[in-house]
Amino acid sequence: MLRRFWLLFAQAVTVLLALLFIVVTLKPQWLQHQGQFGKQLASPIVALREVAPGSGSGPAIASYADAAQKAMPAVVNVFSGKAGSTPPNPHAKDPLFRYFFGNPKNQPQDKQQPEDETATNLGSGVIVSPEGYILTNEHVVDGADEIEVALADGRRTNAKVIGVDPETDLAVLKINMTSLPSITLGRMDQVRVGDVVLAIGNPFGVGQTVTMGIISALGRNHLGINTFENFIQTDAPINPGNSGGALVDSSGNLLGINTAIYSRSGGSLGIGFAIPVSTARSVLESIITTGSVTRGWIGVEPQDVTPAIAESFGLEQRGTIVAGVLQGGPADKAGIKPGDVLLEVNGQDISDTTRLLNLIAQIKPGTQAHVKLMRKKKEMDVLVTIGKRPPPPKQADSNQDDGGDDSQQE
Repeated sequence: MLRRFWLLFAQAVTVLLALLFIVVTLKPQWLQHQGQFGKQLASPIVALREVAPGSGSGPAIASYADAAQKAMPAVVNVFSGKAGSTPPNPHAKDPLFRYFFGNPKNQPQDKQQPEDETATNLGSGVIVSPEGYILTNEHVVDGADEIEVALADGRRTNAKVIGVDPETDLAVLKINMTSLPSITLGRMDQVRVGDVVLAIGNPFGVGQTVTMGIISALGRNHLGINTFENFIQTDAPINPGNSGGALVDSSGNLLGINTAIYSRSGGSLGIGFAIPVSTARSVLESIITTGSVTRGWIGVEPQDVTPAIAESFGLEQRGTIVAGVLQGGPADKAGIKPGDVLLEVNGQDISDTTRLLNLIAQIKPGTQAHVKLMRKKKEMDVLVTIGKRPPPPKQADSNQDDGGDDSQQE
């Protein structure tokens, strides 16, 4: 009798354990509030930490969403076209297309390229004022008969070109709309290499896009892209269609206007260039005030003092040598001659031709500048009455891909 009772007990316990195993495996929630034993069975195998609902995916510093949301409404798409022109092939920069069909006409490769020479000639712009002023690149709107702007909120309108400055590749547009968002301008004196930046634009026409990187370098020049170069270099991905878009800091403030990339394929290789906001602001104010940009000029053709030139002529490797002087120009009237080495302008050292170009350009035409030069190993000072820089000659084929001309006249 006892043996039979024990057998029944063992069978019952076996069935109960089997049922408990099935419940724990398939419906553990049934046991979560059934005493301490149930709680232990329903607990995770290892201790895990999970973010609280509604607290985000991590610390606030890991996200730049606030900066993007602040700047994105002020970045617009710029559509430009030429009446009667044939649009380029939309696959012109596709490597596979090039493999089968070759390089399209007037489509140079392996050079510094402005990043929006795409089929639709679509670029970007930045609203910098509630009055409707927009900064973009000159090469985005160059030669366009009609310009249309599409805002981030879906509104579209025609834009008028207020003025352009080909020597910095900047243009100012104007739209007449109400309730316009505008971006906050940053300060270049607070910018450092290594700062996080966001590039906002419309790459490849896919729609407004934000990419992130850092400032790789400041004051980049001698690139042959523009006459006046003082670029911010960034590794934030900039692609075709980003031209004229915004480069902003981690707070959403405008630091630069994206203008060019170094690329062998037409896509981003991590070397992009933006015109600093300090230059953009100066050009903007000048164009709004006078319709153009006025710069100083003295009429010389400068050349860098290279180690070879310094050794050949027994010169110190500083300043810039005058290779030519325009007859009747400001420098010629002041007595500057070919072979002179320009050392200083108004007490500021001249390190190369770019430095000379920028120093002279900042001086108001009609004023006198003190120029220190070296002639036959003797230093001397001359007074030069600054003239007005003439506009650059209009090229037949305005294509920034040509890399520019190494010789510049100042």
